[in-house]
Amino acid sequence: MYPALAVAAELVASGLDEVAFVGTPSGLEARLATEAGVPFFGLPARGFDRARPWSFVVAGVTALVSTVRAIRLIKRWDPDVVVGFGAYVSVPVGLAAVATRTPLVLHEQNSVPGLANRFLSRWAKQVAVTYETSRTFLRRPDRVVLTGNPVRASVSLAGREHGRRTLGIEDEATVLLVFGGSRGARHVNQAVLAARASVLSIPDVHIVHAAGRAEYDSVVKSLSDGGGDGGGRWVIHDYIEDMGSCIAAADVVVARAGATSLAEITAIGRAAVLVPYPYATDDHQTLNARTMVDGGGAIAFADSEIDGPEFGEAIAALLRDSSARANMAAASRGLGRPDAGARVASVIRDAVSSSSRKGQS
Repeated sequence: MYPALAVAAELVASGLDEVAFVGTPSGLEARLATEAGVPFFGLPARGFDRARPWSFVVAGVTALVSTVRAIRLIKRWDPDVVVGFGAYVSVPVGLAAVATRTPLVLHEQNSVPGLANRFLSRWAKQVAVTYETSRTFLRRPDRVVLTGNPVRASVSLAGREHGRRTLGIEDEATVLLVFGGSRGARHVNQAVLAARASVLSIPDVHIVHAAGRAEYDSVVKSLSDGGGDGGGRWVIHDYIEDMGSCIAAADVVVARAGATSLAEITAIGRAAVLVPYPYATDDHQTLNARTMVDGGGAIAFADSEIDGPEFGEAIAALLRDSSARANMAAASRGLGRPDAGARVASVIRDAVSSSSRKGQS
């Protein structure tokens, strides 16, 4: 949802575009779109489980009903273009765009495209991608454009000094940021807590730890049982709203390898220790991380490797080595595409212009 909001902001900033969101009524997108002041239309959409064949039937019927509703919505709202960001709801809306001859543009965040974008790519005017490796999975490789993954302005414009002030941490301190996504990551939380002694033994290290709302209480208890917070140097949050400021304030980031997380880390440019989520579809987080590791901006551990001492030792070594951190941060920044939102917005406008010219000929 955040990449979509970033692109919407780019389009609206010109004063020439009106944007509306379509998403599931109970999803996070309903709240975020409303908070952003963007009109929101709800359509039901469901995924399916390969282990439960009947879920295909339920998902298919839901998609059919939502496609009919999306066609009515498009005819009523009459947009110049429909843009899909890969969620399940993209399928009925994308099919409705095809049925109404409305230009369709897609954006793919991950190195391995999801089923929705793979399916819809045969009809898309353009497909904007974050990773060059995505091209081979899509039906029309000639229509693929490498743009990067859009990040919110609050992230791309975040600064270290402001971030430190927000967190109440001195400029001279060394800061470790730990997060596992909006819901947290239990295994990452446990592995980082296991490294508590070695991390807190480093003078003037501060840890900002987003544990996730579901894990917050257990992480607080584990930290207390394990010896405490080092005199207030280890601060646990259930959720961090202003992630941009926290990344900017950090010297080292420990995180999963979701596409949005990596886009935000590289847009600011920070050294990272990545632990790809092992159950991601097609193991795409491992492929996401590989690009950053190969580029010198991160080191990565498989989820199965973080219970041993090597994981904590690697984090502590980076916290102690300012030169290594600086080199990794520079490499990370070189991999970032803070202008990705503008690039995707340009692709969208090109698709609209191209369709208009064809309509006039």
